Amino acid sequence: MKNLFKSAKLIFWFAAALFLVTSVVYASGGGEGGHEGSKWVDFLWKTLDFVVLVGFLYWLLAAKIKEFFVGRRQSIKDSLEKSSEQKAEAERKFREYSEKIDKASAEIDGIFEMIKAQGVAEKQKIIEDAEKIAQKMKEDAQMRTEQELKKASDQLRTEAVLLSVQMAEEILKKNITAQDHEIMVREYMDKVVNKN
Repeated sequence: MKNLFKSAKLIFWFAAALFLVTSVVYASGGGEGGHEGSKWVDFLWKTLDFVVLVGFLYWLLAAKIKEFFVGRRQSIKDSLEKSSEQKAEAERKFREYSEKIDKASAEIDGIFEMIKAQGVAEKQKIIEDAEKIAQKMKEDAQMRTEQELKKASDQLRTEAVLLSVQMAEEILKKNITAQDHEIMVREYMDKVVNKN
């Protein structure tokens, strides 16, 4: 209600000022040619009609216009607050996801280093196992070689002994006579009898 009186007062003073200005303009015309005077009066009435129309429209629509702009202002304010909240939420989520990505990257780097370390350890173990197997194979080969050499050596000795016996037999057959044979048998018998 207070706003209505304030608006009516404003319209009244505006109309009074307009009336005063038009009166001064009309009076300054000096009364020459009555035709111009009626134009000013006509202009004055049209201006007054316009002022009354604007006043009536203001009185009729002021509350709605004010409500519209207040509502619009509140809508914009709410929209800005909502945007600020959404921005803050987006920034929070960005930081959260950024932290998660950093943590995942660190975990991936850790897993990579662990796999790399396990790979190096596994490689070292494989090399050590291969060296052990190679050493065992070398020892086995050396042992087999020694066994084969011993076997061949034993076989050669056996063959040498057999060959020596054969050669000795042949030499004895060729060089020993029956008389030499009897002497050797007697000497052998003498030795055996003397020992017992």
